[in-house]
This record gives sequence, structure tokens and C-alpha cells, in this order.
Amino acid sequence: MKVLLSYILPSGGMDTLNRTRTEELRKQGIDCHLLYERYGAGLQNIATCPTLVTENDNEIRQLLSTESFQAVVVSSNFLLLEKFRLLGYTGPLIYEVQGLGTLEQAENVITVATPYILAHADALLYPPTSHLIQLLSRFPTKLHFCFSNCLDTTKFQYREHTPTPYPIIGWVGRLEPNKNWQECLEIVYRISRQEPRLRLWIFEDSNLSLESERLAYLNTVKRLGLRKKIDIFSNIAHDQMPDYLSIIGESHGFLLSTSIMEGFGYAVAEAISCMCPVLSTDSDGVRSFISHNVTGKFYPLGNFEQAVQESLELMRGPLRESIRTQGRALMETSFSPHTYATNFIGMLKYLGVSV
Repeated sequence: MKVLLSYILPSGGMDTLNRTRTEELRKQGIDCHLLYERYGAGLQNIATCPTLVTENDNEIRQLLSTESFQAVVVSSNFLLLEKFRLLGYTGPLIYEVQGLGTLEQAENVITVATPYILAHADALLYPPTSHLIQLLSRFPTKLHFCFSNCLDTTKFQYREHTPTPYPIIGWVGRLEPNKNWQECLEIVYRISRQEPRLRLWIFEDSNLSLESERLAYLNTVKRLGLRKKIDIFSNIAHDQMPDYLSIIGESHGFLLSTSIMEGFGYAVAEAISCMCPVLSTDSDGVRSFISHNVTGKFYPLGNFEQAVQESLELMRGPLRESIRTQGRALMETSFSPHTYATNFIGMLKYLGVSV
């Protein structure tokens, strides 16, 4: 059988999710195809899954006609729900929400999306994240499927490297307000006053930031005097990220996540899986894998003083090694691709799809 997974562009967490789930679903007899509206850096990571990048109605109609998909998943872009129906698709249509920015942004998207969801979607799919559960509860007449995303911990695991002579803080995200890069820079500036050798490694998709946001970032870096402490890595191949995360972990550094809101938080999950400890805001989605002082650390959004305190404890304190090992153990047991595929297939069967 065949399933179509559609999203705006291959980048970030959706790129990771789509590749991971298509690989596992293929093992269980489901042939997945990917449809993206725009080109993105994540295309470099796609190896075997059939992928089409287009917004052209005729090309999409041809794809639907040729492949005869038994189910279609539309992630985020609710306008595609109507488009698929207008182009002749009559099978199960699943609207997926993984993350829509801040709570205000998410509420605005769902409000505008409501008539499209009511008219065209057969079901809703989302991870067990409290703000998403609350937002989507406004659709009681739709079928709801809520289960955790997956991570391939055989690929994302610690890789041995020679430790660096300086501690490293890693940060992953787009230069946009919800990822909250300003707070990252302010925290790193304060930590560097107590750890002068500290370096910040920023991993970003440089194609996705607005010029105004990048200019604001450059001005903040200059104001804080951080230019010589920052290394920027743009569009690193996904299979290389375990090396970088392992190096950060071995440096006695950590991954800093400053997001205001996350639907899941793949960067955090991947770091923990590579035994790179994480300090994060309580951005909702990351609660799935961070328990404070057990598998990671939280700090209150905007509280620089406590962020620095938690950072230094994570870098120097006695809990560091137990956080690393317990975090890895959690990722191994709780987010397996096989479990995800089982849940996904169960969803399809409930929707009447013969698997």
C-alpha cells in the first residue's frame, strides 16, 4: 500500500520525522512518498524515499492519479486539505500538527484552518503535547490520533571524539522569534564571564531567516562582544549531527534550547540521544524527554540568572554524568521507530485502510 506525506519544505524536525517514519513504515510494507511545496536544505538527507517538490496542481493531480495513495497526511498547511479534494483525492485525509510556533501563532493558525479541517479532514494527528491537545480539542467530531514521534537511536548515539580544550554550548534553530535566539546570546554572554574559554556553536538553516532577523542577530552579537566566541554551521547533513552533538557533550558543554514553544523538539531529543546534556525552557513538547535533574535541566523562560546557575551546574556539577546516561536510556526505550510505525498502522486500520 502507499501513503503520501506532505509538508511545506524539507527542513528541521519535519524533515527528521518524515525520513525516520518512512524508513520504518517501509519495513512494515507501507510505501511512503513525500510531497514538498518548496525546496529546502533537508533534500540532501533524503536517500531512497520518492520525493516530489512542486506547487503545480497538474503535477500533484498526476501524482495522486498515478500512485493511488490509500491515505494522505497533510502537515501544517491546511490549504492543501482543500486542494487535494479539488484535485480528486477521495481517500482518508489526515491533518497533522507538529508545531506551529508560539501559542498565539498556533491559535491563529488553527482558527484560520478550522473551516478547512471541518470540511475536508477525516482525522487529526499530533504528538502528546499539552498545548496541541488543548488547541485541537475544538474538533470533537473528528477522529484524533495522538502518539509520540520517533527517533532512530541506532543512528543518533554517542560517537567518540577527542575532547576539545574548551567547553561548547550548542544551539539549534532558525533565527526567528519562537526559537528565541536573543535569549541564547544573553545567556552565553553571562556564562562566558565565568567560563572565558566558552564557545557557542549555532546550527541553523540559513535559507529560512528573514534579513531583518539576521541583522538584529548580528547587532546583538556585536553589542555583547561575542563574535570571536561563535561558530555558525549552516545546513549540516543530518547524519553528521551525532558527531557534533557528541563533541559538545564531551567538551563538558551542553545543548541550550531557548524556544518559547515546541510541538516536539527534535533537536533536544537528538542531543539527549547522543549523550549531550540539555538545558531548556519549558517549551511544552520537550517535557516528553526532559525530567529536571534526571534526564536534563529546565530554566524559566527569561530568567537569565537561573539559566546561568543551571548551566554551570550542568557543566561542573555531580549530576552531569547521570543526566547523560539516564537521558540516553530514556530515548532508547520511549521513542522507537517500530512503536511509531505500529501506532501509525493502527491509525490507518481505524480509518478503514487495508494494511
